[in-house]
Amino acid sequence: MTVLVVGSVALDSVETPFGKVENVLGGSAIYSSLAASLYTQVNLVGVVGGDFSKEHICMLQDRGVDTRGLQVVEEGRTFRWSGRYDYDLNVTETIETQLNVFADFHPDLPRGFERSDLVFLANIDPDLQYEVLSQVKGARLTMMDTMNYWIQGKRESLLRTIKAIDVLTINEAEARMLAGTGSLLTAAKEILRLGPKALIIKKGEYGAAIFADSFYFVAPAYPLEEVRDPTGAGDTFAGGFMGYLDRAGNTTNAAFNKAIVHGTILASFTVEDFSIERLRQVTMAQVESRYQEFKRFTHFEID
Repeated sequence: MTVLVVGSVALDSVETPFGKVENVLGGSAIYSSLAASLYTQVNLVGVVGGDFSKEHICMLQDRGVDTRGLQVVEEGRTFRWSGRYDYDLNVTETIETQLNVFADFHPDLPRGFERSDLVFLANIDPDLQYEVLSQVKGARLTMMDTMNYWIQGKRESLLRTIKAIDVLTINEAEARMLAGTGSLLTAAKEILRLGPKALIIKKGEYGAAIFADSFYFVAPAYPLEEVRDPTGAGDTFAGGFMGYLDRAGNTTNAAFNKAIVHGTILASFTVEDFSIERLRQVTMAQVESRYQEFKRFTHFEID
């Protein structure tokens, strides 16, 4: 049982009202891989420069992540992103993006990665996502993330890739932009007509919802007293979602619902500290504890 994760590996500089960090480990592939690795074997595909610390690679390997797909361009520099958040942590202000080696990235799957059971295509160029799909044809479930940049700039490529995957995950604003409507429910119906079997809409501090032809499920966010850095929360959610499904061994509606909750809980750990500092320390016992708490405060009896 394995989950293939393809996405960005970055060095982030982040400032929030609660602190500031520079050149810390980040990127969509990192957050989602660490989250999924709590549940199953993870095959990571990405690219870094010669400035990327070998300690980061060792940390991933210690968590059971297969890093054979992590390309190292010795003469290049790792992708860098810097951003700022105010007290409304749902709004990100991007200060600078340096693509560096990520600008010429093409996913190269080592032997055996094409047999991964589940595939998560993090937020990268939809043409690259499609390249991966053409190599991984036997996966039980494929999921992709995207963003407004691709919706506006590469719509036809994006629509081709969406048609080829099982689950699409995006945030509320992106769902409305993709469907061209202000109604979230109408947007969900329109997006499902594009081809995916299910749509997950991430709602930030308000949780997440999954839409499909046959069912709908919504989960609130896990309540926290302190949120320090929301960077990577969505990717952590995706990793937790896919990791749980792979461990569960099925993709029924009930499994989807539980996977949504697991993804939400993993994201709640990530936002408690900067970068991956909290996520890398999480144990399955802590996840299970929050899962039981989540069940208690969302359960109610029908009269």
